[in-house]
Amino acid sequence: MNSVVLIGRLARDPELRFTASGKAVATFSIAVNRPFSKTNEADFFNIVVWGKPAENCANYLAKGRLVGIEGRLQSRSYESQAGEKKYVTEIVANQVEFLEWGNKENKTNNNNSSDRVDEFGSVDIDLDDFQAIDEEDGVPF
Repeated sequence: MNSVVLIGRLARDPELRFTASGKAVATFSIAVNRPFSKTNEADFFNIVVWGKPAENCANYLAKGRLVGIEGRLQSRSYESQAGEKKYVTEIVANQVEFLEWGNKENKTNNNNSSDRVDEFGSVDIDLDDFQAIDEEDGVPF
């Protein structure tokens, strides 16, 4: 069995390329925080995404965005221009979940209203605007 699940932040913007046959491939790396680390250490993983999901990653993800990755671990080797054999380990993503949304160019949300939307899409609500339901009145549903 070869299965990997990661949640982390993009360490760099996705790079989109196309194979000779026209298939899209995007590459990027993510930083995943180490659990129980007192100094906020992270591990960096190289991610490869193929096809239409690769195009979506390139169009909608940017450095710093939070993503969930499900895929498989893959190792490969190649020979460098200097003739040295190089080994690469990367995660080939089957699924990429965008866990933060926003404008790719502008990573901060522009909030001019009294309600603020954080990066996860939830809204801060002023609880003073609500009234408590009296238990004697019952709930209307």
